Amino acid sequence: MSSKSSSEKVSERIRQRLLAAGQRFHANDNIADYIQEDELEALRAEVEVQMQGVLQALVIDVDSDHNTAETAKRVAKMFVNEVFQGRYVAAPPVTEFPNVSELNELMIVGPIKVRSACSHHLCPVMGKVWVGVLPNADSELIGLSKYARLTEWIMTRPQIQEEAVVMLADELESRLHPDGLAIVMEASHYCMHWRGVKDDGALMQNSVMRGAFLKDSNLRREFLSLLNRHS
Repeated sequence: MSSKSSSEKVSERIRQRLLAAGQRFHANDNIADYIQEDELEALRAEVEVQMQGVLQALVIDVDSDHNTAETAKRVAKMFVNEVFQGRYVAAPPVTEFPNVSELNELMIVGPIKVRSACSHHLCPVMGKVWVGVLPNADSELIGLSKYARLTEWIMTRPQIQEEAVVMLADELESRLHPDGLAIVMEASHYCMHWRGVKDDGALMQNSVMRGAFLKDSNLRREFLSLLNRHS
């Protein structure tokens, strides 16, 4: 290995793979396919070095302040292994099974707790998601816990809420192939509570309706009515 390649930052190697493949790598994209098995820990170490530079640029004496001596390491681990993990790991294993009983009635899953981050300020986004599914005889079904696992995988990335629910809908629709799919998300954004207008009561609600939920107003009304009753 040349001295140039050995000294190259792991983030740059990953970035070059993404560029060569023509693959987008926005904040809410999953890039796990372009990260080799031994690179994630190296990436975390690189983020730690960069975060140390941020603290120093903020004129924090990280050499003598015992409170911030390990902050860069903690933040790097938090970003790569926890709150932004959905960018760096593959989708959780989810076994789909056939709709043997030919279920075709409305199913609602939720509320599923959501922990995400605003891609504008990297502030927490905390909330709940409800999923409505109208299966058909040819639909695939998944276990209840798998909805939560897939939701977490999508949400543990820097996001804007409007895009997050669409990404979750796309993921579920591609796995379930239902006649209809509906997702509602309600969340509290700390970029409003912690900074800016500092409005502690503000919540954002939005939804995605697909298939039968778009075409059938009675089905849509039933879903929203049941959701409001049990939220």
